[in-house]
Amino acid sequence: MSEKQRAPRNKTLTVNRKEANVLSKRLLNVKKQEALTIDEVLNKTILGDTTKVLKALPNDVFDLIVIDPPYNLDKDFNGMKFKSTDLAGYVDYLNSWFGEVVRTLKPTGSLYLCGDWKNTSALHQVMEQHLVVKNRITWQREKGRGAKSNWKNSMEDIWYGVKDAKNYYFDVEAVKMKRKVLAPYKENGKPKDWEATKEGKFRLTFPSNFWDDLSVPYWSMAENTDHPTQKPEKLVAKLILASCPQNGIVFDPFLGSGTTSVVAKKLGRNYVGIELNKEYAIWTEKRLELVDQDSAIQGYVNGVFWERNTLAAQLKAMKNDTKKGAINH
Repeated sequence: MSEKQRAPRNKTLTVNRKEANVLSKRLLNVKKQEALTIDEVLNKTILGDTTKVLKALPNDVFDLIVIDPPYNLDKDFNGMKFKSTDLAGYVDYLNSWFGEVVRTLKPTGSLYLCGDWKNTSALHQVMEQHLVVKNRITWQREKGRGAKSNWKNSMEDIWYGVKDAKNYYFDVEAVKMKRKVLAPYKENGKPKDWEATKEGKFRLTFPSNFWDDLSVPYWSMAENTDHPTQKPEKLVAKLILASCPQNGIVFDPFLGSGTTSVVAKKLGRNYVGIELNKEYAIWTEKRLELVDQDSAIQGYVNGVFWERNTLAAQLKAMKNDTKKGAINH
């Protein structure tokens, strides 16, 4: 376990060796393919190989599954290297474990599968074989390297599927977005589809399948870790609030630095996660511990998601809400 020194303003997660020794004891080690009950894995970070652990999990137990697998890229995950292949090879890779994941999903459950433009067709192929595909979400990454001979890659996809096209959980009211009103239109002298608040003029809008309000974690954000492909907590919060009921169970078979489990805990859901890399799993446990001190999610205030560049309004809303004696992250 490395002990990196950070600048005072750098909020990136750190774990020292003493903490790591304590946190590692909380991990559930699964090496043999013995049957596990849901009670044995509930609210646990499982340290093990996903392809092996999956076979030990029970059928039909998870309300929501969020999958952020290795993309079809050459990538070094803390010494564990993933090699890119052709499209057919990546489809084979996904098929090697996807059916087992779906087996653990409740009949009324939902599943979200993440990827980028290079592998999105593979994701769709595999999803269609096992689930009813409901939508493809595209979200904007404001980070990204410039490209001189191509378009800069700043978008990623999330495929959304369910087991039963007519019977699944989706709470649209929980994922509405609060947007600034740039042209406040009135009808009969009264605001139309917007309201004047102490924070400014805003309207609540229904969520679309294009998300442009996310910030990829970076050094000044408390949720940031050294994981190379960490997803924003705000992104995962939308998936959980929309597709997992209170006290439901969220499962992430490629947990990474623990964002899915952390957000599930912040939002009052149960969680199960599998991670092969021990250091990442320890980061997860540290982040879960920190939730007890701070359950805020950047960009999610008073029960709504706020668009980018509204921090001042968000802080004012939190201040007003605190005065009322009710804090709702």
